[in-house]
Amino acid sequence: MFKKKGEQIFAPAAGTVMALADVPDQVFASGAVGEGFAVEPTEGTFVSPVDGELILLAKTLHAFAVRTDAGAEILVHIGMDTVKLKGEGFTAHREKGDRVQRGDVIISCDLAQMAPLVPSMVTPVLLTNGKGFAIAETEIGAVSGAAVITVRKK
Repeated sequence: MFKKKGEQIFAPAAGTVMALADVPDQVFASGAVGEGFAVEPTEGTFVSPVDGELILLAKTLHAFAVRTDAGAEILVHIGMDTVKLKGEGFTAHREKGDRVQRGDVIISCDLAQMAPLVPSMVTPVLLTNGKGFAIAETEIGAVSGAAVITVRKK
């Protein structure tokens, strides 16, 4: 069932969806971390882009990952070089190991306070275990609550 239909991955924040190649960090833009897309957030609320288990919540709260029931692992990396903030300005709303639903708030922050401290708040959303999965479709543009990519098992 999953292989034919695929699983939709939603934007984790309100804002403009952009191609990964347009991310202002070569490591992400090159796809070295994984395939996916990015969001230029307009609000500081970051939600789970899928239903699944919260398998990573970085100590510095700049990133989180969710594993879907089908096994796809989706990493949300909030901003560029935000790890250097050491968690300052971020608030966690869930814990590693929690079962989450798409739209559940995972991390929040004050964008206006944080944006001047880092090169960019562009947020990559990546399929990190792409060897077992493929991105079938991508929708680029302004979205809020819309599916951005569809992931299928290879």
